[in-house]
Amino acid sequence: MLVLSRKAGDTIKIADNIEVKILEVKGDTVRVGIEAPKSVEIVRGELIQSIKETNAESLTLDLDWYKNLKDNK
Repeated sequence: MLVLSRKAGDTIKIADNIEVKILEVKGDTVRVGIEAPKSVEIVRGELIQSIKETNAESLTLDLDWYKNLKDNK
């Protein structure tokens, strides 16, 4: 992992077409602006974890539903 120290207003370039700009640092919160082509998917890391957990829960619920359906025949 590349680790960089940046100040508000500084930027980071990724490849030729992605720019990450530090907009504001306030306490333990950093506001970041990202400019990238629309084809680049940008998602907050915590959302990915939440989606994984929801998908796993849905799979469990579906299996329970199937077992109940099968047992009630």
